[in-house]
Amino acid sequence: MSEEFYRMKRLPPYVIAEVNAMRAAARAAGEDIIDLGMGNPDLPPPPHVIDKLIEVARKPDAHGYSQSKGIPGLRKAQANYYGRRFGVDVDPETEVVVTMGSKEGLASLATAITAPGDVVLAPNPSYPIHMFGFILAGATIRSVPTTPDDNYFRSLDRAMAFTVPRPSILVVNYPSNPTAETVDLAFYERLVAWAKANKVWVISDLAYSELYYDGNPTPSILQVPGAKDIAIEFTSLSKTYSMAGWRIGFAVGNKQLIAAMSRVKSYLDYGAFTPIQAAACAALNGPQDIVQKNRELYHKRRDVLVESFGRAGWDIPAPPASMFAWAPLPPALKDMGSLEFSKQLLTHAKVAVAPGVGYGEDGEGYVRIAMVENEQRLRQAARNIKSYLKSMGVNTPAKGAA
Repeated sequence: MSEEFYRMKRLPPYVIAEVNAMRAAARAAGEDIIDLGMGNPDLPPPPHVIDKLIEVARKPDAHGYSQSKGIPGLRKAQANYYGRRFGVDVDPETEVVVTMGSKEGLASLATAITAPGDVVLAPNPSYPIHMFGFILAGATIRSVPTTPDDNYFRSLDRAMAFTVPRPSILVVNYPSNPTAETVDLAFYERLVAWAKANKVWVISDLAYSELYYDGNPTPSILQVPGAKDIAIEFTSLSKTYSMAGWRIGFAVGNKQLIAAMSRVKSYLDYGAFTPIQAAACAALNGPQDIVQKNRELYHKRRDVLVESFGRAGWDIPAPPASMFAWAPLPPALKDMGSLEFSKQLLTHAKVAVAPGVGYGEDGEGYVRIAMVENEQRLRQAARNIKSYLKSMGVNTPAKGAA
C-alpha cells in the first residue's frame, strides 16, 4: 500500500507551493507581507452583480441542481459578449458551455478529448493547467515557446516532423500567463491555417481578454474565418469583473469539442450554483463601465510598479496586458535562480512573488509579479526591495527614492 498512485507520480512537486507555505508562515507570525504572488484580484465585484446574487438566492426554487453546461440565459449572455466584443456569431446551444472557472474547463476538456499517449503541444513557460490538465489525462507534453515570432512557427513545424505520434492538440494563451505577451489577429490567422493543414485542435485560453493596455484590445482566435472548425476558447469572469472566487468561466467554439466537454461534465458535476449563474448574467449583460475602470486601475498599477521598481534598481519590462509583470531577475542575482530569489525577497523584503520555474523550466531566470496590491503598497514593496538589493551589493540608482 506504500506505492504512490499512478497520477500522483506524473505530477512534479508544485514549486510555487513552497513560497506559498513560507508566506503563510510569515503571516501567521504577524509579519506584514506584501503579496504579489497569486493573481487573486483585490477589487470587489460590481454592486449590481452582488445584488442579483442575493435576489436570486432568496428564491425558494433556486437551490436545486443546476444545468451542468450552464443555464440558457448565461450561455446566451456569453454569446452576446462574443458578438459585441469580437464580432463573432456564436450559437449558445451548441457552441457555449459554462465552466467552473477556465481551470476546471481546461481539465474537463483534456479528460474528454485526450487518450493515453497523445502528444499535446503546450507553451513553456505556461500556467500549470495548460500542461498538467493533459498530463493527468494521460497525455505527453511537447513544449513550444511562448514568444509569438517566426521561431514559434518553426518550433511547431519541428514538433510535427519529429514527434511520434504526431501532436493532435495545441494550447495557446495570449495574453500569456505568466509572460504577459500578446498577439495580433495576423498571428491567429497564420495559426488557424497551420492547424488546419496539420489536423491539430487549438485550445485558446483568453482569460485576460479585457486587461489590455495602451489602447490595444486583445483579439480572439474565433475572429478568424473558419477558426471554429478547429478551435475552442476559454474565457473567465475572474479578472474582468473581480469574481475569481465565484468560479465562472466559459468555453466557446467548435461544436464537437463543446459536445465532448459537456458530456464529460455531465458525469462530473451539476453546474455552478444557480444564483451565481444569474449574477454572472448580470455581469455580462449589465453596465460595462466596471471593466474599463478595472483596466485603468491595473494600468496605473503597472506604471507604478515599473517606475518604482526601476528606481529601486530592478528593471522590469512593462507588460502590454494581463495583471502580471514577467520580471527577469536582477542580473547580479541571476545565478541565485528564481526559487531562491523568491524566498530571499519574502524573507528579507517581505514581498511575495511567484518563481518563474514554477511555470516550466523555460521560466527559470524570471519571477511573476501580480498587480494585486494598491499603488501605495507597490511603492512600499519597491522600498523594501531597494533595501534588500543594497544589502546584496546590487548598485541602485543614485537619484530619487523608490
